[in-house]
Amino acid sequence: MLSDRFSVILSAEWCVRIVEESLPAINHTPDSEQSAPQPDQPPRDSGQSTSLPEEHTPDSEPNIPETGNRKPVKKKKKRTAASYVRSFLIKIGVTAIALWILLSFIIGIFVCHDNNAYPMIKDGDLCITLRLGSVSQGDEIVYRSDGSHRFGRVIARSGDMVEIEAGSVTVNGYAFVEDTVYPTTKDGAQITFPYQVPDDCVFVLNDYRENSNDSRICGGIPLSAVEGRVIFVLRRRGI
Repeated sequence: MLSDRFSVILSAEWCVRIVEESLPAINHTPDSEQSAPQPDQPPRDSGQSTSLPEEHTPDSEPNIPETGNRKPVKKKKKRTAASYVRSFLIKIGVTAIALWILLSFIIGIFVCHDNNAYPMIKDGDLCITLRLGSVSQGDEIVYRSDGSHRFGRVIARSGDMVEIEAGSVTVNGYAFVEDTVYPTTKDGAQITFPYQVPDDCVFVLNDYRENSNDSRICGGIPLSAVEGRVIFVLRRRGI
């Protein structure tokens, strides 16, 4: 009786073992046939739902507070009375220096106090001269003589031979063409004609030729005494 029961139990255990060994072969597949996780996709965790990251588009960009590119506004320092005075004095100094350079090396301003240059320049006229450049034959100039400024017309330059005869002027044997209406004479002259103009000098005659207080008395005028050629005349009588 016991032997029969023992054989039945062994038979049952043997059947269970056979069933257990056959189940893995049915339910499991080989490791080579299992799908491995893709390199671009993270492995899925059991019990958790996964979702792909949302792509950002211009319409779906997150709202980022604008910080702005404005530079901080610097507060202006209040100017004191001393700074205003200093700025004013600097401007006056710069203006004075500019005027000094202008009037000393570029232009000159002179007032005619006689009629030696009549009819072009009359008594009381305000004249502006240009100091730059050289003077040419026929230019009306301002020059220094005997401590005063005089007006006259350049007749000849250094090296030229000047002759006065028959009421006219010749330079190097040729008549000097000019608009003066007054005849040129040797009356009162203190030089000998024909006269050769010295180096670095000019021969000057008044437009009003009856007044011989010009190169007929003092000879050649040094170029260093010339204040420039007249470029502008302002009629201002009585100045």
